[in-house]
Amino acid sequence: MVEAKIRLYVDHPLSVGQSIPLEREQAHYLFGVMRLAAGAFVALFNSRDGEFVAEVSEANKRGGALTCVEKTRELQMPPDLWLLFAPIKKARTDFIVEKAAEMGAKRICPVQTDFTNSERIRQDRLQAHAIEAAEQCGGTYVPEVADLMKLDRLLADWDPERQIMFCDETLVGAAEVLGDVKGGKWAILIGPEGGFSDTERKRLHALPYAHAVSLGPRILRADTAAVAALTLWQQQLGDWS
Repeated sequence: MVEAKIRLYVDHPLSVGQSIPLEREQAHYLFGVMRLAAGAFVALFNSRDGEFVAEVSEANKRGGALTCVEKTRELQMPPDLWLLFAPIKKARTDFIVEKAAEMGAKRICPVQTDFTNSERIRQDRLQAHAIEAAEQCGGTYVPEVADLMKLDRLLADWDPERQIMFCDETLVGAAEVLGDVKGGKWAILIGPEGGFSDTERKRLHALPYAHAVSLGPRILRADTAAVAALTLWQQQLGDWS
């Protein structure tokens, strides 16, 4: 088996013998930054066809091409888990997206709550962070990063078959865990730094498919809470168990 140290996500069909044209930024990274040349090998994935090793067939800092030579891994889909979170400061929002991609979220949904500080996001930039995280962690699937949506609008159209693990900061220190629940379609909801409003909390507690949980004896920052909640869910219901 040919080994490749660099992994790259491409939005292109992959199969043995397939030629893959490179975008300018990808070519600059491979040939300008990493100094690869014709004959070098790169691992490719596209969230559909698994992972392939490809050989550099044309090297140019403004373009280039790769040719798939061997399939090395089948597509590994994550659990059907969404992460819903209120955007915070730029670098910490980036962190949440990166860790969600690494930890196996299938979809990442920024939501605007009553106390959300940020009123807009750069969806394309956050999607790029998700791609980079999947490239680095060895995943074969990149989660979709949705555009920012108001929480009340999202809940109004919610599929009741998708359970929600709702991290309620008012339960800090309480022994509130998921309990005896089953896998399937799930979402984790993390509130903003100011917490959920009383109206939001009452609505969530009233939903038959929402499960309020505590994340331990201390109030966690929003980015820490996202990692803790993903760990808790994956350990009990996800592909870690």
